[in-house]
Amino acid sequence: MEYLEKYFRLFDESRTSSKAREELISIFTEDMSFVLSDHKNSGIEKWENFLELIFTNNLDIKHMYEGWKLVEETGQYETKWAVCGKKKDGTIYTQTGKDIAELDKNGKIKYLENVPDDSSVFNSYK
Repeated sequence: MEYLEKYFRLFDESRTSSKAREELISIFTEDMSFVLSDHKNSGIEKWENFLELIFTNNLDIKHMYEGWKLVEETGQYETKWAVCGKKKDGTIYTQTGKDIAELDKNGKIKYLENVPDDSSVFNSYK
């Protein structure tokens, strides 16, 4: 669970730090998959492309989360989160939701599902 605990911090720092971005990429498996607004993407390259899109469109971003908890029935980890950001055009925004994650045997993230409270949030990132 060490990698999950680093995830949000590294995500936020990756916007301005190539070292943090490299570390963020390294906490995922090469064949990872992620889900945004019910749209599944596979592979670390697609994840890197998504990150680039987020960082290109935002001047700043900051996440807060409650802490990852194991859901015994599914074997997945979940946390509630909130994010605030400032888009490139200067407008600010907030979002809330939850993330669902699965880890491989080495503790790396192999699956990450973002479930925003506003389901239209990632429509432009599909």
